[in-house]
Amino acid sequence: MAEASTIARPYAQAAFEVAQESKALESWSQALGFVAAVVADPQMRALVGNPKLTPAQLADVLFAICGDRLDKTQGNFIRLLIENRRLALLPEIAARFDALRAEAEKVVNVQLVSAVEVDKATQKKIANALKKRLGQSVNLSTAIDERIIGGAIIRAGDFVIDGSVAGQLDRLASELTH
Repeated sequence: MAEASTIARPYAQAAFEVAQESKALESWSQALGFVAAVVADPQMRALVGNPKLTPAQLADVLFAICGDRLDKTQGNFIRLLIENRRLALLPEIAARFDALRAEAEKVVNVQLVSAVEVDKATQKKIANALKKRLGQSVNLSTAIDERIIGGAIIRAGDFVIDGSVAGQLDRLASELTH
């Protein structure tokens, strides 16, 4: 959905600039993430997409759920999204905000996917090796996917290291057929 991404970008940039000025990147990240999760809920999504609901009514519902989690400036930002009928873009805005924050803080979010759980010591070794290679702090998250059979896949944005058995089998099959 390229259009949503294009529309979300300036909102994320504006929120990031306000958060950076007020030195509240963490607070904004948490607030946007929370409200984005609420907006992504199927029941709330139905309300957000309901043309019969006025922006004021939608704001009342949303602030009844999230109001205590937002400061005044964050609340005003959410109201702006509601008034411009852009609230459905909040998950994309929150994701872009987090990417801007990670870039500013020189942190790269890395996902380690393996067939079995990876122990903490190995996670630390992988994070340290990636920090050295990428020249940035690493925020490592893990996931388990038994379909990869063994090994691991490491994703950091566009950077991917596929050391999985399934990946190796796919490459071998591709080489054999070509």
